[in-house]
Amino acid sequence: MEDQMQIKPVGRVRVSDGHFSVQLEEEFIPALKHIEGYSHLQIIWWAHLTDDPESRGELTLKKIFKKGPEDIGVFATRSPVRPNPIMISTVNVLKIDTEKGIIAVSFIDAVDESIVLDIKPYRLMERIRECSVPEWCRHWPEWHEEASGFDWKQEINF
Repeated sequence: MEDQMQIKPVGRVRVSDGHFSVQLEEEFIPALKHIEGYSHLQIIWWAHLTDDPESRGELTLKKIFKKGPEDIGVFATRSPVRPNPIMISTVNVLKIDTEKGIIAVSFIDAVDESIVLDIKPYRLMERIRECSVPEWCRHWPEWHEEASGFDWKQEINF
């Protein structure tokens, strides 16, 4: 078995003047058929700003959380610094233009021109009723809707 993979971008993140969207490549616009009705989507994207040998080689990070451990494995974080800089963002859908292939969202934690690898619907059955997290981050918001108002500057060493 060969360890090579081929991934084709399906679109790009667009960020302009505080507006966020995903613009699909024209050939993938038909893949939006019947996506209307989902209030949230999961956008899988490539963190191209950390796609370099040094960032891909980092397996532990030093004190990225103010109340967390001194060093932490990248798989215990959502940091873009990782062996494969693949990110997943759950986004709130504002509008979907199925003709132009544009998904307007309230926010996405990606930069302009980030490559979108895939889009998946966020479904109710993906919620976890009882989920445990480490003690140092138990005070973080439990719900997506609460996260935007949380003071992340008190938690993360940017």
